Amino acid sequence: MNKKTCLYARVSTDMQQGGMESQIRVLKTYCEQNNITNAEFFTDEGISGTKSNRPALDRMMAAVEADEVSQVVVYSFSRFARSTTHLLTALQKFKSKGVHFTSISERIDTNTAIGVAIFSILASIAQLERDLISDRVKIGLANARAKGRLIGRKKLRDSDLIRKLLKSGLTYRACATIAKCSHGSIHQEKLAMTRDEEKAKLAQLEKEKKAAADQLISETAGPVFPEAA
Repeated sequence: MNKKTCLYARVSTDMQQGGMESQIRVLKTYCEQNNITNAEFFTDEGISGTKSNRPALDRMMAAVEADEVSQVVVYSFSRFARSTTHLLTALQKFKSKGVHFTSISERIDTNTAIGVAIFSILASIAQLERDLISDRVKIGLANARAKGRLIGRKKLRDSDLIRKLLKSGLTYRACATIAKCSHGSIHQEKLAMTRDEEKAKLAQLEKEKKAAADQLISETAGPVFPEAA
């Protein structure tokens, strides 16, 4: 199969009208200078770079997935990827498919030693980006809990009623009918009961061990100062 070179360009709604023309001109010049004849343009106009789905970009990535592409050339990283993580994901896909990637503005070509080094640096930055996002999410959740906000879906089942029904020996079906909930809710409550019982047993064992240790100490310890004869 005669694989093609994909040329990608994008302008958002707030960019000047000549932005697309300028990118296409630069990409055409690149093809002429590198004797690239089998090339296809993929252009997204009026689309923000933050959007995860872009018609032209999606078509291009589908062509990459189908092993129809030998090289992807873009005007700049910012025109192609919405984030470092997005860029790295695409580069990993290109690498797995044997597709070279070139960004003209940054003068990066993954088929060169410098390009490989940049790829490694981007991987580290992407991991840092993911870690920072994870930390922000954890801090946000902790802050929300501290303010008494409900996190996640609201619990609808009546736990107290379900536990009483389970302790009475009723089947899951009977419990679900009376409590007006699903069998899954009954099962989840049963698991929660088991966990709570295990925690209570461990707490009781710890209490008994401490009491036994205190008793042993009181029985074996003598007076600090011996009584005078």
